[in-house]
Amino acid sequence: MSSPTKISVTLTQISKMIDHSLLHPTMTDQEIKTGLEIARKYNTATACVKPYSIPLAKKMLQGSDVAVCPVIGFPAGNSTVEVKVFEAKQAVRAGGVEIDMVVNIGKVLSGDWDYVTDEIRAVNTAVTRGSGNANAILKVIFENDYLQDEHIIRLCQICSDLDVAFVKTSTGYGFVKQPNGMYSYKGATVPHLKLMREHSKPSVQIKAAGGVRTLDDLLYVMSLGVTRIGATATVAIIEEAKARGIGDTPTEVEVKPITTNGAAY
Repeated sequence: MSSPTKISVTLTQISKMIDHSLLHPTMTDQEIKTGLEIARKYNTATACVKPYSIPLAKKMLQGSDVAVCPVIGFPAGNSTVEVKVFEAKQAVRAGGVEIDMVVNIGKVLSGDWDYVTDEIRAVNTAVTRGSGNANAILKVIFENDYLQDEHIIRLCQICSDLDVAFVKTSTGYGFVKQPNGMYSYKGATVPHLKLMREHSKPSVQIKAAGGVRTLDDLLYVMSLGVTRIGATATVAIIEEAKARGIGDTPTEVEVKPITTNGAAY
């Protein structure tokens, strides 16, 4: 039997892996404010917000190390290229530092790779060079639940060729209708994360979204090469890290394979 895998982490490394997600369509202004307070208190990498919340997020996070991460073309990815480019530029001008964009999933499934490439290139250019903020970056959301491995591999190759900053598994809202009429969702699965890391060049980072709900989940995907997660369970993850004695000094912790709905199968 192989010995357990261990990694050395600090609390800041853990908190800076998290994009605190504030994207549910029913969230009220007060719920978004509460979420932004959590992001600030726990020093996450970003607060991931809907575009109309950018000014509020910028105001509430001012003076902190937490960046504003708006989503565009979210969650279905169906807007035209021109609309996505406009939305991306507006998001950066309003204060977005990291932009999460959903690809045109129907075009991916159609194999229209020229369209997909042109769309990602146009939005990446708008985010990184066309909006007056040279520090802004793009994360491209694939929505893996809808895709086959060959689609994911091709998207990783395209994003690598275009020097996109991150490829991301999911929106958190890509529910798939089952034969019984019910909808289900897997989100970030271990096989898909491994596939994305294998087929993206080293400079392209991987973001796991959907299903990473515990500290053990985070540590395990970190061990796979994931550098960012989208999470609503930020408080639980970081409080668990504190409870295990993880602080400012690097602490060695055991990495346990995901066995919950984080989808280790």
